[in-house]
Amino acid sequence: MSDTTRDRRPDPDALLALTDEGRRGRLKIFLGAAPGVGKTFAMLANARSLKAEGQDVLIGLIETHGRAETAALVEGLDMLPRREVAYRGRTIEEFDLDAALARKPKLIVVDELAHTNAPDSRHPKRWQDVEDLLDAGIDVWTALNIQHLESLADVVSRVTGVNVRETVPDSVLQKAWDVVLVDIPPAELIQRLNEGKIYLPETARRATQKFFTPGNLTALRELALRRTADRVDDQMVDYLRQNAIEGPWDTSDHLLVCIGADEGAEMMTRAAGRLATRLNASWIVVHAERPGHEETDPVRLKRLDAALHLAERLGAETRRLIASDIVGELLRLARRENVTQIVVGRARTGLWRRLTGSGFVSALAARAPDIALHIVNTPEQQEPTRAFRLAARPKRLWPGLAAAVIGVAVAVGVGEALALALNLPNLSMIFLLAVLGCAASFGLWSAVAASFLSFLAYNFFFIPPIYTLTIAEPQEVLSLLVFLIVAVLTGSLAGRVHDQAAAARQRAQNVESLYDFSRKLGAAARLDDVLWASVTHLHKVQGDAVALLLPEDGEVRLKTAWPPDRELSAGDISAAQWSLDKQELAGWRTNTLPNLAMQFRPLLSPRGAVGVCGFVPKTPDAPLAPEQERELTALLEQMALAIDRSLLIGEAVRAAALEDNEKLRTTLLSSLSHDLRTPLSSITGAVTTLRQFGGRMKDADREDLLASIEEEAARLSRFVANLLDMSRIESGAMKLRRDYIEPSESIRAAAERSRKTFPGFRIETSVARDLPFIQGDAQMLEQVLFNLLDNAHKYGGEAGAVIHARQEGDTVVISVTDDGPGVKPADLARIFEKFYRGGRADGRKAGTGLGLSICKGLVQAMDGAIEAQSPAARRRGTRILLRFPAARMKVAAT
Repeated sequence: MSDTTRDRRPDPDALLALTDEGRRGRLKIFLGAAPGVGKTFAMLANARSLKAEGQDVLIGLIETHGRAETAALVEGLDMLPRREVAYRGRTIEEFDLDAALARKPKLIVVDELAHTNAPDSRHPKRWQDVEDLLDAGIDVWTALNIQHLESLADVVSRVTGVNVRETVPDSVLQKAWDVVLVDIPPAELIQRLNEGKIYLPETARRATQKFFTPGNLTALRELALRRTADRVDDQMVDYLRQNAIEGPWDTSDHLLVCIGADEGAEMMTRAAGRLATRLNASWIVVHAERPGHEETDPVRLKRLDAALHLAERLGAETRRLIASDIVGELLRLARRENVTQIVVGRARTGLWRRLTGSGFVSALAARAPDIALHIVNTPEQQEPTRAFRLAARPKRLWPGLAAAVIGVAVAVGVGEALALALNLPNLSMIFLLAVLGCAASFGLWSAVAASFLSFLAYNFFFIPPIYTLTIAEPQEVLSLLVFLIVAVLTGSLAGRVHDQAAAARQRAQNVESLYDFSRKLGAAARLDDVLWASVTHLHKVQGDAVALLLPEDGEVRLKTAWPPDRELSAGDISAAQWSLDKQELAGWRTNTLPNLAMQFRPLLSPRGAVGVCGFVPKTPDAPLAPEQERELTALLEQMALAIDRSLLIGEAVRAAALEDNEKLRTTLLSSLSHDLRTPLSSITGAVTTLRQFGGRMKDADREDLLASIEEEAARLSRFVANLLDMSRIESGAMKLRRDYIEPSESIRAAAERSRKTFPGFRIETSVARDLPFIQGDAQMLEQVLFNLLDNAHKYGGEAGAVIHARQEGDTVVISVTDDGPGVKPADLARIFEKFYRGGRADGRKAGTGLGLSICKGLVQAMDGAIEAQSPAARRRGTRILLRFPAARMKVAAT
């Protein structure tokens, strides 16, 4: 195959995307620049045309806004009843998603894609309801205004001065099967507004003054046209890739976007989303922090969480990093992900950083010359600087400041005492010890405070003139400044070491927690033990309340919870089912049933979702911190693997049982077909011969046939008895007497029975004198010995068998030895298995394979043991050994 032919193959990713679209419903979006352009009208007109062609069309929800011509198009179409919801003292009507899924039409029309649902709805946004419909294979038509597109919300706000609160992720538009642009010129749209065809007169007058201005409408129209053109371009590229049409295929761009927790995080995310859309590029949004300096301010954490969720809605992948060298870690991620462009915000830097070029952006540019750098202007910071924001964390700051004051006061006292006792020229080292002590105990800011307090105290108490802040000798100024610099540097370094040590301790605790959890899971064999260990550990380290749910017949069932009496509401069950089906997060702070107190996460293993974990966070008002998120993710991954392992063990046991049952059934059928058919055929043949020719047969021949009938009937009887005995042994229905029996009597009875059954088969017995009694059932022992003699007759031939009984200590040993070919060493343990049959000397299978298995069951029921040896003492044949404990006779007192 030539390189040209190979290069012209269809793109596998494009074909896979096409296959996925075939399984989902098709989404058609009627896109407009502003309200009133005719989106709903065009959508209903097309729906009526399809209805006239006989297609199944359902109106899920339409908002006519009082427009008569739009309401006229709804008449005659099937309407889905709306769901009534009580909200703030009034009743509102919402789209009924469950009813639509139950109805499952070919096509459903759902207006106003950006609508926000009522609080008790399954999803907070209507576009998420549409996703459910598409996943169910239902085609959806919907309408959308360009200002509701997520990445354009800030642009529209700047252009029109109107804040857009209801938005739709750009990925919804990108994944749409078809986008229809409904457009009219701004002048005509304003005329329609003035004529009352869009809003009521008073509302229309206010709209004309604020939103519906020629400039605003022109800008919105341009945005709609550009976005539609981008969509058409994407469709063309997909078509070319799917059909392997040649063209200059450039490597696609990959963006890395760095955001913080400041006010410009969301604006920067939207700007990066627009850039990624224009470049048709994939992108990653990253937030990086240094160890020990993780963000804890609830306001900033909420802002960061909102920016990351926004990035996910816009189609980005999100990451959180913790590294001492943030620039280096970002560049490692960029090279690992083949990033071509990095997007950062314009940070405010101090004079020193501007002069030295040591800022974050400068470091990125210097260390990554091969990666393009985009700098996005963000709004001026309206919040306090980092140093002052530390005051919002008094648990950490104020104890450090108090320690600095106390440490410096102690240093002054020690210095005064030493000055009285010794004539020391320099006491600055004492204050340096105070600085280092504060740094080691309370971190950086305590050390900095101690440095400045030591500077002032040393000058006030120990540099002449004392008790003033003036300095008499010029050289003392230099000494004091050097002391201050050394104190600040050493305190800063010691403080950083303290912060890094605290972060290392936290990571060590997390690792220890994971190790302890993995050890618990490793020791848990049963599924119930795994679930209980998981829920108790997760409650201890992560949540307020925890629940684990597993699927049964496609529906989740609560298996265990902490507290144990925890019950889940119907909303919790719905969220857990959604999480299992979609393998996505649901509940608290997610896009599905976000008003719930619990968050549900799927437990994903290599085989898919094996369950769902729900938990109530310790701080419901704030998102999980990055460290908590990483720990929770690691715990859930281990939990999923442990549950999957337990399920696999259970499935393996069931599969082995099914395999054994299948093997048993096959062997039993084989035995029945052979061991029942053969004697029945012999009996039937002999009886038929006697009936037809009995009067003309010789007496000797007639006796032979009767003997054959008797022999085959006895053989059939033994086979049926063996089957019954085996079933009684396995079911536990066989009841054995516990009598004192003499082994020699059972041996003699079994030998006599065998001689009658197998005429010509030589049987020798050798029983030691004064053989003690054993406890058991005499008839069962006789049956065991008879089965062993039967086995010797089948496999040992006519040479005969020897029964020997002797005493070995407190054990009675009975052996049955034949003179046959023996048993292979590998088969010695298997001969006691059900339906295992060794071959005859001619290679044919003999017997049913139940005799020795029955022997094993009966011997064990009498507290004995059975084993096989081959070759026997004469280097030939097989020996079966039975060992029974000698009975201890109780002598009655006289």
